[in-house]
Amino acid sequence: MTKPRLRWGILSTAKIAREKLIPAIIASEHNELVAIASRTHEQAASVAAELAIPHVFGDYQHMLESDLIDIVYNPLPNHLHVPWAVHALEAGKHVLCEKPIGLNVEDTNTLMVAAQQRPDLKVMEAFMYRFHPQWAKARELLQGGKIGEINSIEAVFSYFNRDPKNVRNMPGIGGGGLLDIGCYCISAARYLLDREPSRVLGTLQMDNDFQVDRHAHGLLDFGDVQASFYCSTQSEPSQRVYVSGEHGSLLMEAPFYQPDNAMATLVFNHNREVELIQTEACDHYVKQIDALANAIHRNLPTPTPLSDALSNMRVIDGIFASDLAREWVSI
Repeated sequence: MTKPRLRWGILSTAKIAREKLIPAIIASEHNELVAIASRTHEQAASVAAELAIPHVFGDYQHMLESDLIDIVYNPLPNHLHVPWAVHALEAGKHVLCEKPIGLNVEDTNTLMVAAQQRPDLKVMEAFMYRFHPQWAKARELLQGGKIGEINSIEAVFSYFNRDPKNVRNMPGIGGGGLLDIGCYCISAARYLLDREPSRVLGTLQMDNDFQVDRHAHGLLDFGDVQASFYCSTQSEPSQRVYVSGEHGSLLMEAPFYQPDNAMATLVFNHNREVELIQTEACDHYVKQIDALANAIHRNLPTPTPLSDALSNMRVIDGIFASDLAREWVSI
């Protein structure tokens, strides 16, 4: 029997919702876009008219309490991730919440407790990059010894944004590069190695106008492997992940944000020869929501559980603490 499509409600008219998640829901065969909420009815109605969303709410809580939806997508500013994810759970709704899942470990633990009280509901952090097939292929090849023992991982993610009205440049609500994009670099190293670092070292450079971090460097100690990253909100747009091993290396040229329906190329260097491995073209946002819908319909574990989000947040907290202490911080 074909399962009914999962009915989605969008919590706010954020750009990532309009340009990425909503098109993915529309393109999916297993999900259905039903409602959108904003702080004002007029704003929600404007987006609903543009994107043919049938139901409009001028209040977040009213949408959560509606029987029209099964699941909520939360792309609100970082300081509102946990509060509104908890409200959604209390209203009996599944949740896909944008990264980072919370502001810190304490904030994330609040959501963990709420989720444990509703084991019938799924909560997932929206790290869509993991659903692109290049990542499963990269981990398969690395763990299969494609480049021998892994020695180091380097990750870079940057863009340029000095808009004072952008939430990423606002202190006190989770602004700054480390929470916005550094979380990808940290998540990537943890995913490829499938384990956690024992300690971290980090340095941040603050923007004097915005009072948020604009550049962040970090070093994650996995014992036999060191992972480093650089993220910036005031640098030329760039992204890459490079893995060095005893017999070769792997370069992921577009590891985090892929163009719609794009294939990816993994570049392996070994024995002084270059091998290109291409993965299927896909929309990793569609794959993300389909994977979550499958877990909900079949009552399977969440594809990326909250425990993974909490582990990522521990590292982020460690980087912040290391910058203040000017020393290694144990995780």
